[in-house]
Amino acid sequence: MANTSSAQNEKQPGRFRQVIDVFKMTAKYDKPGVALMIAAFIVPVVLAIVLCLIFYANNVIMWIMFVLLGVLFGVLLFMFALNWRAERVAYSQLEGQKGATGAVLTSSLRGQWKTSDMPVAFNPRTQDVLFRAVGKPGVVLFTESANAHSKKLLADERRKIQRLLPTVPVHHLQVGGEGGIKLGQLKGAVGKLPNKLTKAEILAVDSRLASLQGNQMPIPKGIDPNKVRPSRSQMR
Repeated sequence: MANTSSAQNEKQPGRFRQVIDVFKMTAKYDKPGVALMIAAFIVPVVLAIVLCLIFYANNVIMWIMFVLLGVLFGVLLFMFALNWRAERVAYSQLEGQKGATGAVLTSSLRGQWKTSDMPVAFNPRTQDVLFRAVGKPGVVLFTESANAHSKKLLADERRKIQRLLPTVPVHHLQVGGEGGIKLGQLKGAVGKLPNKLTKAEILAVDSRLASLQGNQMPIPKGIDPNKVRPSRSQMR
């Protein structure tokens, strides 16, 4: 019991410290976000006080209850705002880096989506990459530029998929580059695609594509999206 209690006490400061670190890094790159986070905390508290002044001016118990609720809601809204603005800062740090799309895919597309932070096709000479996700809209292919090399990767991959799965819709989104969407817009852009597949069909399609991927050459070490992360040293 003592060991368990000690472990919990060690973990709690770690979480609190992590929140502080994230707030500091976010504040450095997102000054408007700081005002938003502070407002997210203060507004519920002020609202609780105003309600007490109007309806429970002489009731100490209601004052305590409402202020506590205001603080709790304020902390909750602060954490939501912090998560949102920290994510924006992280995306801005990744913007323009090769392989960044894979890192965002695995973190933003969850649930029934089947994704990977490793590209399914690449050009060793130019290091252009192509990522793939399978979900209710069908197969979604992601490139990071509009150059001829990326277009060739896209055309080749689309042809392979349509030959293997002729009835499955194949969509394309360009992330970054001229005319492309930003990393932070990726999840929203995917969400606008029409749903076509069921959960069982998603699993079947992903399984078929996995067999196709198994016959391809391995990805070279120079294209490792696992290394594409906004480190604290980069954000300082």
